[in-house]
Amino acid sequence: MNRNESQQFQIFAKQECENSSPLYEYLSYKIAEDNELLALATTIPLGQPVPNLFFASVHFLLMDAAHELKDYYASFTNSPKPVDQAFAPFKQFTLSNADALVTLFQSKLVQTNEVRRCAYLYPMISEIYEKHKQPLALIEIGASAGLQLAMDQFNYFYNEEQYVENTNYGVLIKSNNLGEPLPTAIYTKPIIQSRIGLDLNPIDVKKAEDLKWLQALIWPEHADRRKLLLNAAEVLTNINVQLIQGDAVAKIEEVCNTVDPDAFIVIYHTHVANQIPKPVRIHLMETLKNISIHRPLYHCYNNLFDAELHQDLIQDGNITSIRLMEKPDGHARTFKWS
Repeated sequence: MNRNESQQFQIFAKQECENSSPLYEYLSYKIAEDNELLALATTIPLGQPVPNLFFASVHFLLMDAAHELKDYYASFTNSPKPVDQAFAPFKQFTLSNADALVTLFQSKLVQTNEVRRCAYLYPMISEIYEKHKQPLALIEIGASAGLQLAMDQFNYFYNEEQYVENTNYGVLIKSNNLGEPLPTAIYTKPIIQSRIGLDLNPIDVKKAEDLKWLQALIWPEHADRRKLLLNAAEVLTNINVQLIQGDAVAKIEEVCNTVDPDAFIVIYHTHVANQIPKPVRIHLMETLKNISIHRPLYHCYNNLFDAELHQDLIQDGNITSIRLMEKPDGHARTFKWS
């Protein structure tokens, strides 16, 4: 048995899927005990979250297939069959498509563009804009399709009572803030001068296959996330977003040098730094400090050295913590503002 992959699926079932995806929770526990499927999982490149890429790739292939497994996925039917009957058809479909899956494992990345995380990013950038009264240059590391770069073009509804209207676009992000009251700055739409996304493999939402992959990354039961993704993708086609392919850490200083000096730089990334080797993360921090010698910047992030959500001001080579928030829900259904 492939012990490491087995453990990853067990952890995924317990920590990620419980109370969120009954299908993936059940299948993860079953995969963790199945040598044939675990052997297939070993073909996933190091550094990629194994269960996420495994399930997304199966989901991707299933979209164009005529197979009984679709009857268990809430993304394909309004009345899915019981999950405890899903493993046999899942295994049969997976093993019969093993070659296609290996190709996907080698060519695709886990790039879940979770739009709802803007629920806690937007208050940060609103507050930064109110404080400095300068247009903002948003730079996202691991941007995927760059949907979060449009955060000022979305509307927000917090705790089913606090509504923030920014635009006529049909994107409404709902989330529950379990912490202190959000800053009043959220009611003043910030001016965004530039939107730049860095990614090893940027996704173009104008391409059907790329948009299909983003949908495959969303878990079957999460219909609201799929709707939010598609609405946000439509917004992105109407604004100017620059996506740059390459190593974000290697390119970040060069990119910052292209930003208008009148703009205040905000660099952010969510749920991506854990895929970066630790020495590279350390190098990122040193690079940001070097950039700040010439111009100050904000760094908003999590999963760099811990799971908490940070907002730092970096100026003259020094890092000042502005905000430290508890680990937010991975899909941003809740967060705790502080």
